[in-house]
Amino acid sequence: MASSNPAKSRARPTPASGARAQRRPSQRKAVTHLSAADPVLATVIEAVGRTGLDRPGAHTDRPADHYGALVRAIVGQQLSTKAARSIYLRLAERFDGRTPTPEQVLADDPEELRAAAGLSRAKVGYLRSLAEHVLSGELELERLNELGDEQVIAELVAVKGLGMWTAHMFLMFHLERPDVLPVGDLGIRRAIERAYALKALPDAPEIERIAEPWRPYRTLACRYLWRSLDNEPG
Repeated sequence: MASSNPAKSRARPTPASGARAQRRPSQRKAVTHLSAADPVLATVIEAVGRTGLDRPGAHTDRPADHYGALVRAIVGQQLSTKAARSIYLRLAERFDGRTPTPEQVLADDPEELRAAAGLSRAKVGYLRSLAEHVLSGELELERLNELGDEQVIAELVAVKGLGMWTAHMFLMFHLERPDVLPVGDLGIRRAIERAYALKALPDAPEIERIAEPWRPYRTLACRYLWRSLDNEPG
């Protein structure tokens, strides 16, 4: 959506707002609900440990602002957690240890940026698309906290390179929305296949059916499922 004042949309750190903090449910309440609602998930939770989601140093390289989080998400697409962190740090090193601003991304030579950070040409193109959408005001970062989950997804997937999976990860780990279900995530599909003793990887409708009792805490349920395979996105 266009803005009459593109400068207002330029990437500025967006702190965790009071609204965002209020959205975050009590983990104890959420775990109690999930365990009571689904006996299979209750077994997963007990195996992981009710406080087993806390790992020292986890996600410490994630930028706190919306723009930086999206840059980090693009860099990390289709990579292992370790590789994603390494490439993001190399990108930041090129810009004095910080996430490059939209202006810096567009001013940089695409081939030099690609080589310096170890990015693919496609990801450089995605970073440039993100920068263009932010500077034009088409993506108004400061409004994302105010939007519902589906509206946030619609805003993000309009940017080349920000697909449904990336939008789901942004909702779950950056905006900390409590009821997100990333039906296309391979780790979730594998974890459900194993936990529910399925004969094959579940498709989206089957995942949605299985996850229906988890509402309104599907994000936390997914985190336990990822941890059951020790592959939570980093």
